[in-house]
This record gives sequence, C-alpha cells and structure tokens, in this order.
Amino acid sequence: MKLNEWLNNEVSNIADSLVDVHKNYFSIDHSIGFEGQQKIYKILENFRKALFPCYCDTHNSELRITTNVGTLLRTSALDLRDLIIKVFVNNNQAEGAEEKADQIVMDLINKFPKIRETIQTDIQAAYNGDPAALSTEEILFSYPSIIAISIHRIAHELYKAEVPIIPRIMSEHAHSLTGIDIHPGATIGEYFFIDHGTGVVIGETCTIGKNVKVYQGVTIGAKSFPLDENGNPIKGIKRHPDIGDNVVIYAGATILGGDTHIGHDSVIGGNIWLTQSVPPHSRIYNSQPLPNIKSGKND
Repeated sequence: MKLNEWLNNEVSNIADSLVDVHKNYFSIDHSIGFEGQQKIYKILENFRKALFPCYCDTHNSELRITTNVGTLLRTSALDLRDLIIKVFVNNNQAEGAEEKADQIVMDLINKFPKIRETIQTDIQAAYNGDPAALSTEEILFSYPSIIAISIHRIAHELYKAEVPIIPRIMSEHAHSLTGIDIHPGATIGEYFFIDHGTGVVIGETCTIGKNVKVYQGVTIGAKSFPLDENGNPIKGIKRHPDIGDNVVIYAGATILGGDTHIGHDSVIGGNIWLTQSVPPHSRIYNSQPLPNIKSGKND
C-alpha cells in the first residue's frame, strides 16, 4: 500500500483516537493550547519592551517611543485578559471570570512602574557584584539573571492574584531561556543578583530578602515532603527556606526545607548541603582538609 492510500484510509481514525485520548485528560474547548502558550511568550516580550524602552527604536523621538510603549501595553493587556479568562473557565472558575481578569490585568499594569524600579535595583546589584561588568547597559542586554528576574517579577504578581497556569508558563519560559528556574510563587526582595545563573533553582514557598547574591548551581529547595492518605504530596504548605538580607550563597550550595532559615549577613560556601537554620552573620564552609599534595618535582 502506498503512503497516500494509507493516509486516506487510516489517518482520520488515528486522529479520532488521539482526540479521544486527549479528552480523557484535558479540556479541548477552553484550554489555552500551544497557541496560547506562544501568546504568553509574546506578551512577555512586549512587556519587557515596555519596561525597557531602549529595546525600542532609539532613532525615534521620545514621543514616538512613549506612544509605542503605550501600544505594547494596550495590546498585551488585552491578550493577557483573554488568556486569563480562558484559564479561569478551564479551571471551573467561569463565574465572574471577565471581571476578575479585567481587575487582575489593571492591577498588574498599574504596578509596572514599581516593578521597573525594582528591576533597576537588580541591575544595580549585578553591576555592584560583578567586577567584570563594565556598564549597567551591558547587564541589561546580556545577563541571563536580568531576563529571569524581570519575568519572575511579572509572573509573581499573577501568581499572587491566583491566576492558574499562566505564571508557571512564564517562569518555565524564563527557565528555558536562561537555565534559571524560579517558581513564580517565590518572594524575592530588591537588589537580587544571580551571578552566571546556570542551574539555579528557587522553590515556590521560598522567601529571599534584600541584597542577596546567588551563584550558579544553587538550589533553594524542599526536603522530602509529607503525603496524604492516598500517597499524594500535600499541597499548599511551606516547603522551601527563608533567606535573610545581605546573604551570599556560593556555587553548588543546596539549602533545603521549609523550616530552614538563613540569618541575615551570612555567607554559605560552595557545595554546602544545608538542612538546618543558621543564625545571622554565620559563615558556613566545607571545612574538610585537603589531602597532602606533592609538588610534582622529582625529589
């Protein structure tokens, strides 16, 4: 049998089977789908252009740039509203979904000037914390941590507004772009800097204070979590650590547990595994002595 003949005879049956399987697990009518996922990526791109007007054409006048920023905000706000309505309906929260979506989007856009000021503190923290940085503009255009934290600060507002799905899609998009995995539920203070960034994981119920610096490969995560009577993880409980102000966490450190508190002005050394609290001004290092190393010269 030739391919064209087989396609004509069999594909419609296979397509019906695929739709039936999908309907057993997911909604077809109200899901945002992959097209909605791509729209979210575009909304984030437009929001970042609005937050940083230098992404726009710098040859235009300030009036034209301001007009362009306004257009980006209007278009993206309407697209986001439509997606929020869809996820509410898909989550069996159809009643009042339009009014809730309107208010959520208005609240988010109203917060953009404050979000922009906060991201500027993150840019400044990167400049202050990295001797290789020659300008704040270099940081804005090239540092993955600024992409990750700017997306996080938008997604976190939607997470606090209890918008389903969308904040997580945003955070995982940032993860795919940068290698930095920040759950949208994490609360992060001003002047936050992730140096290098690759492999950093920050969990949902983590809180991070002001002026915190984290290096690559750091995990701020959960210990083994309690299960319900059916063996499923219990949701909605504190699982991740609290990090105080002015803390530095060096590369490869792992800090776990909802009852773990890192006191302010502490330093956590590289490759540390930490599952208990430490007081302010602590210095936690791997103190295992190095083995004797011969010089390599002939004796």
